[in-house]
This record gives sequence, C-alpha cells and structure tokens, in this order.
Amino acid sequence: MTEEFTTVIGLEVHVQLATASKLFCRCSTKFGAEPNTQTCPICIGMPGTLPVMNREAFRLALKTALALNCEIPPFTKWDRKQYYYPDLPKNYQISQYDLPMSHQGYLDISNPQGEARRVRIRRAHLEEDAGKMLHDELAGKADSFIDLNRTGTPLLEIVTEPDLRSPAEAKTFLTELKLLLTYIAVSDCNMQEGSLRVDANVNLHITPQQNALRTGHFSHQSEPLATPIVEVKNMNSFRAVERALDYEAQRQWQVWQETHQRLGDVPKQTRGWDDAAGVTRGQRSKEESSDYRYFPDPDLVPVTVSPEEISELRASLGELPAVLRRRLETDFGLTPYDADVLVNQGRAVVGYFLEVAHQSGDAKAAANWVTQDVLRALKDRGITIEQMPISSGGLADLIQKLKSGEIPSPRAREVFQAMLDERVDAAAAMKSIGIAAVDESELNVLCEKLLAANPKTIADVLSGKTQAIGALIGQAKKLNPNVDPSRVRELCLQLIQAQAGGTP
Repeated sequence: MTEEFTTVIGLEVHVQLATASKLFCRCSTKFGAEPNTQTCPICIGMPGTLPVMNREAFRLALKTALALNCEIPPFTKWDRKQYYYPDLPKNYQISQYDLPMSHQGYLDISNPQGEARRVRIRRAHLEEDAGKMLHDELAGKADSFIDLNRTGTPLLEIVTEPDLRSPAEAKTFLTELKLLLTYIAVSDCNMQEGSLRVDANVNLHITPQQNALRTGHFSHQSEPLATPIVEVKNMNSFRAVERALDYEAQRQWQVWQETHQRLGDVPKQTRGWDDAAGVTRGQRSKEESSDYRYFPDPDLVPVTVSPEEISELRASLGELPAVLRRRLETDFGLTPYDADVLVNQGRAVVGYFLEVAHQSGDAKAAANWVTQDVLRALKDRGITIEQMPISSGGLADLIQKLKSGEIPSPRAREVFQAMLDERVDAAAAMKSIGIAAVDESELNVLCEKLLAANPKTIADVLSGKTQAIGALIGQAKKLNPNVDPSRVRELCLQLIQAQAGGTP
C-alpha cells in the first residue's frame, strides 16, 4: 500500500494432486512421458465414453480443504465448464461451479512486516486439467503441437478472497500454502513440472484524495475508486509472481495517472507475464462465469461426504506448520527464526531435531547444530535428512561431549566433519583427529607453568584487566591442542585468585 493507492490481490492456485491416475480414467499422471502416450478414449473425449471419479483424488482434495479450515458440505456435484481451445479435446472441462466440495476457509500467515494476516479462502474445488500447447519457436516456423498427456489430471483449484495487499504478501502466502500442501502430502508442488500453477487477480484502489488531486473534482465520497481487475497468467515461480504483480500494479497506476478517468467500467483483462522482458502483455478480455455456460455434468453422480469421513481425515492431518512453529517456540524455547527455519525444511528435519533435542537435553544447541551444520551438510552433499550420515543419536552424543568438556569448543566442528566423512560416532572421530581428554591434574600443572612464566599477565589481571588471560589461552593451545580454552581461562583465574588471596 502507498499513500496514493492500495494494491488488492486475489490468487487462484491450481494444485496437481498426488494420484497415480487421472481424475476420471485410469491413465497415468506420471510426468515426462512421450507426448500423447498417456491418453484413452475417456480423457480425450471420444463419443460414448463415461467418466468414473477417482476416489483418491477426492480424498486428497478433502484433506487439503480441511487443512485450509474450509467448510465441507455434505453434497457436491460436477459441472461442465465450456470453452473452445485446441488443448481441450472435449470442448468442456469437468469442474465444479455452484456447489463446490469446500468453501469459506482461511490460511493464517505472517506478512513480510511480521504482522499476522488471515487470508480467506473463498473455495477449493476439484477439476480436470487441460492438455498442453507446444510452440515451435525456430525462426521461420509457426508450428504448434498438442500434448494431451495432462488432460484429465486431477487439480484442486484454491481461490482466495482479495485479501492480499502487496506482491510480497502474495509470495509469502504462496510459500506458506506450498509448505502446508507438502506437510499433508497431497502434492509435490513442483512448479517446473506444472504441479502447482498460480494465476493472480490484481487491481488498485485509488484513494479519493488522489482522485480529487488528479481530476480537480472534490467530493465527500469515502469509497476508493478501483482500476479494472487484471488476471495475470504464465508465472512459473513465486519470485515471478512477485515481480509480475509489482510490474502490473505500477502499470495500472501509470495508466490511471495518464487517463485521470474512472476506470471501473473498463472491461476486465487477462495479461500474460513475460519473465525475460519483465512486463505483462495483454492477451484477451477476461471471461465472466456466464461465458462458460456451466451446467451439471449428466454423466457423473453427485458426491456425498459423511461426518465420519471428515473426522477421520481431520485426524490424519498431523501437526500443521503453524501449530508446529508455536510448539517449537513454547515447548523448546526456540526463537521464531529458528522455529521457522526448521519447520520450513519439512516434517523429516523437524523430527530429526526433536530426537536430537530429546536425547541431548539441550534444545537450543540441537537447533543451532541442525539449522547450521546439518542443513549445510545436506545442501553440500545433495542428500536428504534420511540419508544424513550422522544419526540423531550421534549428534546428541556430540553435543553432550561438548557440554562435558570432552571436546574442546573450537574443535567441535572438526569432530562433526570427521563423523560425516568417516561415518563414525563422536568417540571414533575424536580419536581419528587426535582429540584426547585432558586430565584435570594435567591441566592444572599446565596452567601453573604458564602463570609462572608470565608474571605480567598476573599483574594485569589483578589490576582488573581480565582480558589479559587470553594470551595464556593461546600459549596453552600451542602446548596442548586438546585443552578446552574456557576451562584454561577458568582455572588460570582461580589460581591467580588463590595466589592473591581474593577476587582479582
């Protein structure tokens, strides 16, 4: 939002559900097959064929709707959405119109400013996907090809209310939604493969004051003026969504400034995002629901949902990201940042952390090691947490040895690296890199020898310059790299205090 206008954004998110077969036939949904090899008479609309609903697709859609706090009606039906396009072989799409399978939900987010925001979900409904157009972009050619492998793939369309107020907020919402979908395992959300696609509706609400300044017409009108709604398509990443909406908001503002006119009566428009050029380009006027001539599909029976089925699915959701963040903060004392980093890595990483925290008895140390060293190791090696060479028990043992002083603090990461490389426990790693426990009496003799050789350090400490002890720590490390610097400091101060007969 600026002083001149408010950006108003609503999203339409299409999520491919993780089923092995399509929504109304048995064709595979596997990505990457040769074009037109995963089709049958049903999904390409041959006369006389009859669709049969994929029950698993409906179950996954219902699970998602519950995670989004939607209301679930006991009765839903199928409709035909009619339009003509080369990749739609039936000339209609089986979807849902006036009786969707869920509606009136919400997803809570924390926007980029750290403010709690509730984004309302208008509806989440099932529909089948269309095919894919492939365009030959070689110079001198204008060929287009059609691949119908995606035709009939089950999609859940999630439609938000226009509650988002900035492109950055839209990106935050999409990030949280994707995390939720992966937590409940309903989709892989791979945007590169088309498993998650986003269309955005955006317009500006011009403040009455700005309108008066531009037009010279002052009134007591309290409602803001609105630019026409533009639907933006062809965005293949969350970053692209943010960039496209940033551009589109500024484009609409510039148009309004140039025309100084009320734009509410201008037809709605669909524009495509050109990521390389960083601009949106006009495609067509935006359709209204009446343009699709919806009517109930005569070949599919309505679907009923029982309270028992809803209860069973609700119980299967597990701990969702927002709840898990709060638990990590309240029960384990983590900072909001650490909790967010862990939760954003997924259930498996959170589970690994919980095991380390429980076995080591130190949740903060466990969080530090997991969010820094463990995640770095996963990234560098290109592995998942399930493939991590150091078990949760092994990392907990490392933390305990570090706390007890068996491993000097500066060498802890050496031990961690050896455990990674050699796939051994902490004790074996310590042995392989030459770390041995230093006996307390041996350490005491070493400190006495250092103090005897450095009387000036004793005088400096007694005069209040306790930082002078740092020079002794460096000497101790040279004499024995296995000593714990903090213990050397502590013991030297105790010896100086004993010699002086009081607190230095």
